Amino acid sequence: MKQNFTVRQGALDGVEVFLSVAQHRSFRRAAAELGVTPSAISQTVRVLEERIGAVLFIRTTRSVGLTEAGERFLSHAKPAFDELVAASEVARGFGQKPTGLLRLSVPRAVVPILLEPLIASFCEAYPEVEVEIVASKELIDLAAEGFDAGIRLGQFVDADMVAVPLTPPLRLIVVGSPTYLAGRCPPQNTNDLRQHACLRWRKSSGALALWSFDDNGRSIEIAVSGPLIANDFPTMLGAAVRGMGLAQLPEPLAAEGLRKGELMQVLEPFAPTIPGVFLYYPSRRQMMSKLRAFIDHVKRRQAADRDQLPLTR
Repeated sequence: MKQNFTVRQGALDGVEVFLSVAQHRSFRRAAAELGVTPSAISQTVRVLEERIGAVLFIRTTRSVGLTEAGERFLSHAKPAFDELVAASEVARGFGQKPTGLLRLSVPRAVVPILLEPLIASFCEAYPEVEVEIVASKELIDLAAEGFDAGIRLGQFVDADMVAVPLTPPLRLIVVGSPTYLAGRCPPQNTNDLRQHACLRWRKSSGALALWSFDDNGRSIEIAVSGPLIANDFPTMLGAAVRGMGLAQLPEPLAAEGLRKGELMQVLEPFAPTIPGVFLYYPSRRQMMSKLRAFIDHVKRRQAADRDQLPLTR
């Protein structure tokens, strides 16, 4: 049976003082090294001995020596303390220099569009950071699952998260393939969707997402029907390209299909604008240097992209 175990408060108090006295064989030199008074050193050692239940030093007016208990304690305490110091240095390195493993939870759809060019340039700029991308539609607990940050559409980011925009606001557009629209009357208004096969998206909560529209500044949501239900946007995109029906998708996801002529946009005047894609994480106070470096890299890329935009009059 597993026993309950707790570390006593102050269990390591006095160990550094003990090691300094043992090394110098002097309370005074230990005090000088640690920047305290000899009386403070003496009091700390006395408290440590009381807590352990054994005398650790033999004190005379001329010298300080170790008892047998002190020798045993030194043989175990010094390597353990050195390990603690080394562990602190390693942890401090992770806190001060971008290094280690950066784990990101992302939707599969944003990987080729947004993350691939961004990650490539980040890894080149920070070779000591490894990036792990876990593609998932689930809104997971970042801390519990060991992730540094997540990436999601803005409407899915909890209010208690720190959010950094990766894109400007996006439009949700309705698209269909030329094959599907051939011989059919394209919808002219949202009511016409009743006559069309609409590809639906099931949210991580299990509910079917409604299609959202902007009707002259008025937000409306419509329940649609069709032959396919998917749990991610790339699956819906592929089904739309193959002519299975209409799909409502974030505009950047459909951009390549529109450019190649694999898709056509319908109901363009009704396309709503939604918050863009955000990087989110739990707390600024807990941010590691590797995540700070990634956020700074994102901001530099965004600034560079803005500088490259052509000027308009």
